[in-house]
Amino acid sequence: MTTTRPGGPAGPASSGEELSPAPRRPSSDAPLPAEPRLARELLDGLAEAVVTADHAGIVTLVNATAGELLPELTPGTDLARCAVPALANAVRRGAETFDTEHRGRRLRGVCRRLAAGRCAWYVRDVTEEQARADALLAERSRTAFLAQAGSRLGLSLHRDQALRATATLPVPYLADAALVVHHPPPAADRPHWVRYAEGDPAPVTGIGSAELTGSVPGLAEALDGAATEPTTWLDAELAELAEVLPDSFGRPGAVLTSPMPGAGGPGGALILVRRAERPGFDQRDVELAREFAARAGASLAAAQLYGEQAHLARVLQHSLLPPELPPLPGLALAGGYRAAGDSLRIGGDFYDVFRTERGGMFALGDVCGRGVGAAVLTGRVRQSLQTLRLVEQRPVELMRLLNRALFDAPDAARRTQFTTLLLGTAEPDADGGARVRVAGGGHHAPLLVRADGTNTPVPVGGMPIGAFTTATFAEAEVRLAPGELLLAYTNGVTEARGGPTAMEMFGERRLREALASAAGLPPSAVVDRLLQAVEDWLDGQSHDDIAMLAVCAASPA
Repeated sequence: MTTTRPGGPAGPASSGEELSPAPRRPSSDAPLPAEPRLARELLDGLAEAVVTADHAGIVTLVNATAGELLPELTPGTDLARCAVPALANAVRRGAETFDTEHRGRRLRGVCRRLAAGRCAWYVRDVTEEQARADALLAERSRTAFLAQAGSRLGLSLHRDQALRATATLPVPYLADAALVVHHPPPAADRPHWVRYAEGDPAPVTGIGSAELTGSVPGLAEALDGAATEPTTWLDAELAELAEVLPDSFGRPGAVLTSPMPGAGGPGGALILVRRAERPGFDQRDVELAREFAARAGASLAAAQLYGEQAHLARVLQHSLLPPELPPLPGLALAGGYRAAGDSLRIGGDFYDVFRTERGGMFALGDVCGRGVGAAVLTGRVRQSLQTLRLVEQRPVELMRLLNRALFDAPDAARRTQFTTLLLGTAEPDADGGARVRVAGGGHHAPLLVRADGTNTPVPVGGMPIGAFTTATFAEAEVRLAPGELLLAYTNGVTEARGGPTAMEMFGERRLREALASAAGLPPSAVVDRLLQAVEDWLDGQSHDDIAMLAVCAASPA
């Protein structure tokens, strides 16, 4: 025999066992035992403030937490007219929530409707919670500010640009006006400043008086490079800052001076100024200002270093520019040169032409690598050629002397760069043509362009200059009939990347097609057409150095 227990599974019934009914679970509508003392203790033990009111909005009960947070509310108080404005307004509007500052605490209340038109307001103290949220938002805001500042400062590659960015970025987040005081190179007696304030259309620059550094607390120490903490200055007098602030700024309320450490010395000082109606700088503001000033100082040092390197690059690049070609009787020559787009990428492409007793000597080369090392080697090769040609004018022999001279240099053991070179002589013939001898040192073969536009490479071979002490070199001889031309060029021509994909090389095929279309033109016109074809292919993109040299017999007058 089986039986079923209420609320349980079926099972066997033992003999003599009496079944007792399971206890019934009281429904939620059943009345609770009336124990006022227990109910009061439970209410007073809550962390929330609880305020109950009858159908007319009159307070009937206030627990202990409500007595602490809302002492204005006592039994009998009309909530719609109570001394807690946010709560009274919510009751009048029929709203069920409110959020307010009351007695220095942040309170958030929620209303729950009860039977018979009664209601209960549950009010939480969210002061600490709100403070944590505000602190998190403030930290995120500071992080975002530093990230934006770092990005802007990192793009400032020029000193003036870095100074303007440093003055502009803190306004209005950190201050109502920002001032960067610095001594521009070379060191000046009077400090210079860059200021940006709310309302200024752009940063303003000026030269400060000799008294400025002594009148602003912490400024002299910051400019001297002393490792000082940011200095705050409250209720600043306008007289000390009148010469650097806008006339309409008014009386400064708080001033913060922070050093801007640079590489190997002080970069300047950052002065942040707030108006009198704005709160002063707290400790977090001071720390943020210090971090920003440190980044600004590093950016200023990097910009100054970049400026010095760019100036050095321009000087070196100018010294390496090909010279104006001398006139050679019976011969016509033209050269073309385009420096690399990046001013710091000093290349090593070059060409030179020298007068000889029977005609002329020409050289076109490309130093491997970029930068100052390539520039130095380029200058050494050109100077050595100018000297050695006085004792040897046979192309192959001169190339051997040049290779030996480079290995005899004191830094030969440390040098890793080499030079590819074409070295030749050209002599006019009595029949109006010209005879050319070309020696190769690992360079592209020059192109011989016939009068009908066909062109073929002149194989010369050879090994690069300065690469091996036992290097061997080769020589070829060609005769240029009237209307024919010999073109030497560097790899910056064929390796120029552009076209539809912006990555395809110009290549030798396009070079030879452009040469064919320029057949019969004088050398200067041929070089101009080739340079234009390469520039059109590049379409404004960066490129390596480009050099070319065209040689032909002079046209009869």
